[in-house]
Amino acid sequence: MKAKKNFLQGALFGALIMLCGTGVVSCGIRLSEDASSEEKLSVLKGLIDENYIGDVDEEALEEGIYKGYIQGLEDPYSVYYNEEETKDLYETTEGEYSGIGAVLSQDLESGVITLVQIYEDSPAAKAGLKDNDILTKVGDIEVTGMDLSEVVTYIKGEKGTDVDLTVLRGEDAEEITVTATRDTVEAQTVKYEMLEGQTGYLSVSEFDSVTYAQYEEALNELTAQGMTGLIVDLRNNPGGNLNTVCEMLDLVLPKGTIVYTEDKDGKRETATSDDEHQINVPMVVLVNGNSASASEIYAGAIQDYGIGKIVGTQTYGKGVVQQIFDLGDGTSVKLTIAEYFTPNGRSIDGEGITPDVEVEYEADENNPEADNQLEKALEVMKEEQ
Repeated sequence: MKAKKNFLQGALFGALIMLCGTGVVSCGIRLSEDASSEEKLSVLKGLIDENYIGDVDEEALEEGIYKGYIQGLEDPYSVYYNEEETKDLYETTEGEYSGIGAVLSQDLESGVITLVQIYEDSPAAKAGLKDNDILTKVGDIEVTGMDLSEVVTYIKGEKGTDVDLTVLRGEDAEEITVTATRDTVEAQTVKYEMLEGQTGYLSVSEFDSVTYAQYEEALNELTAQGMTGLIVDLRNNPGGNLNTVCEMLDLVLPKGTIVYTEDKDGKRETATSDDEHQINVPMVVLVNGNSASASEIYAGAIQDYGIGKIVGTQTYGKGVVQQIFDLGDGTSVKLTIAEYFTPNGRSIDGEGITPDVEVEYEADENNPEADNQLEKALEVMKEEQ
């Protein structure tokens, strides 16, 4: 009986192996411990050529090597871009592209991607997408955890073409799939209006090449209307171009340091403001946990010079600078090259900017337009005016 039992156990185990369809097979190849990467890649290619049953895209294999090499840095901000991704990347930084008109933000710990802003009259808005929708799929591609820049390349595309997007909405995480028709979108990165008490309100959604001109126009228009105080809203602003935010700060800061960076060798580069322009009315800067990078440079400078109050919640804490390197063949790589510091020498990487007045956002179900953080900013402004 024991022998029979062992036989049955062996038969069941063998059947399980067959059902699973997996097994370990020795390939008869022995790499030395000091084998070069070229030798190992050659062995892997040989195994694929001889054994892999699927279709092989040699170009995709090569791209995978480059992407994996940069991913080995374990730096979420350093990325390799192929030709198509590089083209889309440069279009994005210019502020004009063929896409759907939505601002995306990603939580680095969970990999969750949120549509933090939908442009008015954009393809995204026409398709029914809303602020704070959680993006889960582009077409059939699961995007949670994927590099945000790569996700953007899937969303953008030729004008007139369609893209399906699946999102989770609301507390019940209702799954919704919509189809958006891509169109030429010029990022409307600045919105402004005059609020009560002649307080100017200026919202900046990102720092692109087009942002400076929009920001300068908004400041001039609000000033012409008799602005006696200014609220700059950087909530959900993921950052952008370092030069752009420095040019914008030069319009409001007194003469002095805007921000400085230090590279791996300790070499310092400093951006400064002149005394030609500076704000002469009280300021309040609104921030939250999605205010990152260039947004934190802006808020940090205003706070260090003491020319405005920071209101909201702790910012994201991205205090490092990336540079895009053109590899000469249409591809590129983005690498973290330096850490930045506020005028007073504060490093906020992993820490963020702590508001002078902390207030959590509280949604009002009875009044979707209500904004308790903005209301607090107006209260603070009244005290300063």
